[in-house]
Amino acid sequence: MNHAPNAVARLRDQREDEGIKPIQARGFRSERCRDCRVIISHCLCAWRPTVETRSGVCLIMTGKEVFKPSNTGWLIADVVRDNHAFIWSRTEPDAQMLALLSDPQWQPYLVFPGEYVEPSRVTNAVAADSSKRPLFILLDATWTEARKIFRKSPHFDSLPILSLLPDKLSRYRLRRSTRSEHLCTAEVAALCLDLAGDVAAASALDAYFDVFSQHYLDAKHQLDMNVSTPAHAELMPFVHSGYAALG
Repeated sequence: MNHAPNAVARLRDQREDEGIKPIQARGFRSERCRDCRVIISHCLCAWRPTVETRSGVCLIMTGKEVFKPSNTGWLIADVVRDNHAFIWSRTEPDAQMLALLSDPQWQPYLVFPGEYVEPSRVTNAVAADSSKRPLFILLDATWTEARKIFRKSPHFDSLPILSLLPDKLSRYRLRRSTRSEHLCTAEVAALCLDLAGDVAAASALDAYFDVFSQHYLDAKHQLDMNVSTPAHAELMPFVHSGYAALG
């Protein structure tokens, strides 16, 4: 099933056009779907949700992250209509990114743990009565890389910091992490959407993330695709592909 490419897919395509070679995930030799990055036998495309959002997202990615099949930033870009993605550069920030940050329709929030930030910049809420739409700036990278991006990006210095207070541990199982309280990018985005009042989008993204994780891991372990799971049932109301007939 073909979809219009989201910002992360366009960024990946741009990098490939520049001659940058994608990463080959270890243990995977089967062909992957170009759109969803999952092995074709477990393709996720028919489960892509459709939901309206007032919020926007801007993903700041490293050059390697945009190619990783286990990346969850593209899930966010699938769900949130107004999605943007840029490769981070310390010395040459993307002009389109800078223009986005100054666009008067948006109120940008840089999502980052408040413990690392001057308290006066930190908020735990999204302005509900603002005439501007919330734009969540997400550092889509490893924790080490995200801290580096945060420290070395002066163009973010004037932005308010949205510090999340999750009450659950991460459900992300596709890469190893030493700290279970570190959420993956899709989990962070779902919390942001919920705070902004985009509750349906938050629910859709949570379910989409869980379905993606299952498809990815079932393919990795050579298990049959199972669409009769609670996560698939939660995602179904947001899916308009008629895929339920195949389940």
